[in-house]
Amino acid sequence: MYFILHLIINILIIGLFLYSKLLPYKDRLTGQYKQVFNFFSGIFTPVLSIFKGIKPFQVGTGLAVDMTQILLLIILLVLNYFY
Repeated sequence: MYFILHLIINILIIGLFLYSKLLPYKDRLTGQYKQVFNFFSGIFTPVLSIFKGIKPFQVGTGLAVDMTQILLLIILLVLNYFY
């Protein structure tokens, strides 16, 4: 049971990475890659909308980091550690 939970959490972590990297290019994806992106988008879009109140962290002039994805990554890493 713990192995399956770890596997699911690790897949979600990899999916979050792919989601964050491919989000700006989602219109250019085709075939199987678009299906994989849509699968993870269906998971992460509702979850990330819960954290929409968190403002982006300003790291430079006109440059900010989306903290919602980082917060979700931290939550997944903590779950992966404790379960």
